[in-house]
Amino acid sequence: MADRKPIESWLTDMDGVLIHEGVPIPGADAFIKKLRESGKPFLVLTNNSIYTPRDLHARLNRMGLEVPIENIWTSALATAKFLDDQRPGGSAYVIGEAGLTTALHDIGYILTDHDPDYVVLGETRTYSFEAMTKAVRLINAGARFICTNPDETGPSTEGPLPATGAVAALITKATGKQPYFAGKPNPLMMRTGLNAIGAHSETSAMIGDRMDTDVLAGMEAGMQTFLVLTGLTRPEQVENFPYRPSTIVDSIADLVDRI
Repeated sequence: MADRKPIESWLTDMDGVLIHEGVPIPGADAFIKKLRESGKPFLVLTNNSIYTPRDLHARLNRMGLEVPIENIWTSALATAKFLDDQRPGGSAYVIGEAGLTTALHDIGYILTDHDPDYVVLGETRTYSFEAMTKAVRLINAGARFICTNPDETGPSTEGPLPATGAVAALITKATGKQPYFAGKPNPLMMRTGLNAIGAHSETSAMIGDRMDTDVLAGMEAGMQTFLVLTGLTRPEQVENFPYRPSTIVDSIADLVDRI
C-alpha cells in the first residue's frame, strides 16, 4: 500500500470526542488550540440538527473550547447544501428545530405544508403526532422524503431518546418510502464539509468515537480515520465490523502532537 500523504486538514466529531455529557474531554482544548495556531483547515461535526453553528459555538465556548462558527458543520447544513444542489429555491415541510429551519432559510427555501418539494425530518425535542401525520400525507401525495441523519436514539440525562432514524422508520412504515439520509455515515456530509473548507480527502483525517458513523463515513470519503475510545465504540467491538479505522487511540489528547 502506498504511504498516505501528510494530514493537512482535520475533521472531528463533537460528542464523544471533544465533549461528553456537557464536559470537555481532557486534551480537547489543547487539540483545538493547536489546530487554530497551525492554520490548518478543520471542522467540528455533529449529526445533531437541533442547533445552529452559532448555538454550538456558544455552547463549546462555555466549556472553554473556542471553535469559530465557520468551523462547525452539522447534518442540517449538509442537508441544506444537498437540497440547494438538487433543487435550488425549492420548498419543504420541515419537522425540526432552529438548526434545520435556519439552514434551509439561508439557502432560500420556502417552508410550507402546501405541496412541498420535500418533507425534511430532523431532530427535535418534541416529535408531534400531528406533524408526523402531515408528513405521511405529504409524502403519499408526492413529496420527496429527506432526513438529516439516521441516528435512532439520542442522549439525555434521563437516558436514550427516540431520534430522527426511529421517527423516519415510522414514516417509512406508513408510506412505504425510504428517506435519503444526508448526515453520517453518508460520505456526502464529509465531502460537502471538505468542500466548505477547501480541503481534499487525500490529505484529510476524520476523528470519531463511533465505528458505524464516523469511521465509516471517513473511510468512504477517502480520508484517514482515527477512532478514539472516549465515546460509544469500545475496543472489543472494533473487530465486529468488516472495516477498520486507520488508527485507534485512547483519546483526542493522543492526537495533539499529530497536528
